[in-house]
Amino acid sequence: MRFVSEKVQRLPEYLFSEFQRKKKVLQKNGVDVIDLGIGAPDLSPPQFIIDELFNQSKNTANHRYSPFSGCDEFKQAVAHFYEKRYGVNLDPDTEVLALIGSKEGIANLVHAVINPEDIVLIPDPGYPVYKAAVHLAGGKAVSLPLDKENEYVPQFNQISEQVAEKAKVMFLNYPANPTAATVELPTFESAVLYAETNNILLAHDAAYDLITFNSYKAPSVLQVTGAKKYAVEFGSLSKSFNMTGWRIGYVVGNKEVIQALATLKSNIDTSQYVPIQKAAAVALNSDLQSVSLNNDIYVKRMETLYNVLGSLGMRAQRPKGTIFVWAEVPEGFSSLSFANYLLDEAGVIVTPGSAFGKNGEGFVRIALTVTEERLKEAVLRLQKLNIKEVDKN
Repeated sequence: MRFVSEKVQRLPEYLFSEFQRKKKVLQKNGVDVIDLGIGAPDLSPPQFIIDELFNQSKNTANHRYSPFSGCDEFKQAVAHFYEKRYGVNLDPDTEVLALIGSKEGIANLVHAVINPEDIVLIPDPGYPVYKAAVHLAGGKAVSLPLDKENEYVPQFNQISEQVAEKAKVMFLNYPANPTAATVELPTFESAVLYAETNNILLAHDAAYDLITFNSYKAPSVLQVTGAKKYAVEFGSLSKSFNMTGWRIGYVVGNKEVIQALATLKSNIDTSQYVPIQKAAAVALNSDLQSVSLNNDIYVKRMETLYNVLGSLGMRAQRPKGTIFVWAEVPEGFSSLSFANYLLDEAGVIVTPGSAFGKNGEGFVRIALTVTEERLKEAVLRLQKLNIKEVDKN
């Protein structure tokens, strides 16, 4: 592999890719596969956003390069959204940066702020991109253990002084992928205090901030007094507005970090297509009624699944947000063996918890990203397996 760098060679394969390969093989053999693995919404973007994209694309001026930091309309919309929803004031010019999806921004942030061998605290279980980004940037990813007993809330007193002294960045993610865990503002207050005490940058991934259920409203880390000194927050329109393929997101907060990331990105990309940014601005400026309608759909799907998991030996907490259910695997299975068993025997894809870190072992992530009819079909298939009676040896 002469032409491939060692750091890329050492990257683990994205586990989702392996399951997608198996899916294609099964489909070629006539198997009707129900994919509850990758968290890509099956719902469509609201029509008013599509209409805005179409209208903006007819303007010849919008086909030129975007300003490197994003167009004014989008950045102002982000600032307006934060003021209206969280009561947080942002300067669109210095405290908001447009991203080509939050995944890109998260990966590039690590390159913009760490030096080789710097420690980055990574939620475990957590979104795999955090760890991969640290590896590619030459840093050292150290697990920030999260567990069911503590409702997947970080226990900062369990981080050693030696790690805290050397840590440069700490990632958090609520509502959380994969665990669907949610927090209240005091958790962020503790996180900001920890960041301040140890001079660590707190990077909060809020990709699922608007997908919440049953009166729960996710807080922003920037609601904490003084948070801008130590924190940035990533947002995305992918899940809330079903715009995954549009690749549009943002980062807000500490202006020094925003500028560093903007400098890095200006040497790599030229921001997102302007009509997409302007359509996203319309989305953020809306009354969010479309988001509420989506959430109603996810609640129905979640209840359909949640109500049968216990009978299958798959205990789970009822989520307050995200598009996922985080369920324990039945006794006798590992995460991976159970995921493979469901795919091979029922044609149902779920994601093994081990894909999200050591602490994800013993769980699977189930995405609520198919219609309720397909979800009911998946449930029926699982019930027919009689999982509790399976010989795991």
